[in-house]
Amino acid sequence: MKKLLDPHSEAILDEYRKYLPQFKTIAAQLTNMISDCFSNAGIRVAGLESRVKTESSLAGKLELKGTKYKSLADITDVLGLRIITFYRDDVDIVASVIERLFEVDWENSVDKRKILDLDTFGYLSLHYVCRIPDMPFRMEVQMRSLLQHAWANLNHDTGYKSGLEIPKEYIRNMNRLAGMLELADEQFSRIRTELTDYRRRVQTLVKSGNLNDAPLDGETFKSYLELDPFGQLNRRIAAMNQAEIQDVPLMPYLAVFKNMGCITLGDVACIIKDYFEGAYQIACFQMGLTDLDILASSVGPQNICIAYTLKNGGGKAGIRNIFDILNGPSESNDMMAGLIVEQSKNLPFMNQ
Repeated sequence: MKKLLDPHSEAILDEYRKYLPQFKTIAAQLTNMISDCFSNAGIRVAGLESRVKTESSLAGKLELKGTKYKSLADITDVLGLRIITFYRDDVDIVASVIERLFEVDWENSVDKRKILDLDTFGYLSLHYVCRIPDMPFRMEVQMRSLLQHAWANLNHDTGYKSGLEIPKEYIRNMNRLAGMLELADEQFSRIRTELTDYRRRVQTLVKSGNLNDAPLDGETFKSYLELDPFGQLNRRIAAMNQAEIQDVPLMPYLAVFKNMGCITLGDVACIIKDYFEGAYQIACFQMGLTDLDILASSVGPQNICIAYTLKNGGGKAGIRNIFDILNGPSESNDMMAGLIVEQSKNLPFMNQ
């Protein structure tokens, strides 16, 4: 049965009904605006949600403490936004965007990350109360990480903070879970920071030419490719037919070079230098009777790897393995490998 509100609360509810269509419209508009701002700033978030408080929810709030509010403008959460970040460190980044977009009511905003007891794990979140643009009302903007959001939902679903008497064993288990989530949240941010630092060190190593000090991995090889190490060979091969070079992804060759025993970028650079001429001779034989006018940028690294494998006795099996790594195992790889071995056996580099 619907409970009756006092006249003052009913007046606030009437005001809510009057502005409800505007609240719904502006909620969608603000979500789109914030999403565009994040996109333009290169900020990735796990979720961006908006909601308008339902009439029944507002009525329940007014029933409990309607005398606290003079008008609808005194209620700060009729419109709510929730922003969920992937990392806890990004909460402050998101908050800085919100501060630039909206007028923040600092007196009613709260950073729950700073008010936890030292011996308590729990719900962490940053809540801003902001002025709704072009309206005399305010809204609540909640910002928290994905794992903080998970904890908040667990809290809500289990009734952990409902005020009910809960056996101590369950409270202890909930605290342990909260501690694990908080630690995981912290460690994910730490790992991201360390990886960012590693990428910067790698880029410095590669640009400085200290390739022997750069271990061969995804980050170093990506930075190395930015130096276009196969460009000279590709251009020389393309010049045979005045062909155009079409860029294609070269990261798959990381696995090939690793399979060839490369440990550092210096090893890759040495192979490129030592087998440059062999790779060119293979290309000359392959293209001698063609009129190809478009070449993939992979022609250089592929022929480098083929020349290395042939010269070091890898034979047909070694060439097939290259194609298996790059394209996935297939019988056509075996046929192609056999053809290349046959074509290359009399090339000058094989007899040097």
